[in-house]
Amino acid sequence: MSDRPTAVVTGASSGIGAATARALAAAGFHVVLGARRVDRLEAIAKEIDGTALPLDVTDRSSVAAFVAAVPECALLVNNAGGAKGLEPVEQADEADWVWMYEVNVLGTLRLVQGLLPKLRASGDGHIVTVTSIAALEPYDKGAGYTGAKHAQAMLHRTLRGELLGEPIRLTEILPGMVETEFSLVRLGDREKADNVYKGLTPLTAEDVADVIAFAATRPSHVNLDQIVLKPRAQADAMRAYRQS
Repeated sequence: MSDRPTAVVTGASSGIGAATARALAAAGFHVVLGARRVDRLEAIAKEIDGTALPLDVTDRSSVAAFVAAVPECALLVNNAGGAKGLEPVEQADEADWVWMYEVNVLGTLRLVQGLLPKLRASGDGHIVTVTSIAALEPYDKGAGYTGAKHAQAMLHRTLRGELLGEPIRLTEILPGMVETEFSLVRLGDREKADNVYKGLTPLTAEDVADVIAFAATRPSHVNLDQIVLKPRAQADAMRAYRQS
């Protein structure tokens, strides 16, 4: 595929995933981009001399085909994820919860299981999982998402012990408010999505990608276990300072 080490980025068609693909390519990786929107993937792959492959992390057969098409892997960035709904527990939509668990938790599980042999074989593997500050604390009307992100984080943090002694590093990235398509997908309304970031300067996808690339380019003996990043104006999941 390339003389450069291969990085796999899921959810790479937009937002943090696309920015991460660009940042890793600039850092010297050959990037394999996976997502459902193949037309977007191919445009980014052409830009960074990467490889675009279709991937739906909620579909086991899609993951299996994707893994089979990746001959080697030194870095896996589990970025695919998302949120749906913003209702209190009493009115929660069970289908939204199932989707969030599939894309955030089981999607991560499938990619780790599929690519772990190749990460191990690289002799210097690295698994980066993008969770959220939602993996650290609850917040009102967010139980489905915080539950899924806590579960995803526990999967990743458990691997830190299970793979101890092997040539594989593990880094969890926990962003706060990042302006991407995230809120639009969650709320389904452009005006509501824009209001999420009103009155403050949120993180950008590039901000998060810079941190991922930094973690991925540390010396092999350096493991950045967890990196929490938030806008200056955000204290936690429930508190942010907004200018009127």
